Amino acid sequence: MNPEEIKQLIEAGISGAQAQVTGESGKYEATVISDAFAGLNMVKQHQLVYSTVNEHIASGALHALTIKAYTPQEWAQQNP
Repeated sequence: MNPEEIKQLIEAGISGAQAQVTGESGKYEATVISDAFAGLNMVKQHQLVYSTVNEHIASGALHALTIKAYTPQEWAQQNP
């Protein structure tokens, strides 16, 4: 897998999400921005992202994914 494939999976699986994915050799970091995270705790946010790539984790194609999840409002505060 490559970062672009992971980005596409996340964006296809979470309506309205924007993802930035970096990394290589099965270890990646994803920053995901979506209104879908509103009202969810961090565990639920991460579960939502993992649900989009679980098949690839199970197959071993994706070894590790570090997630940073933000609502658009949180992202705007982090990146003025």
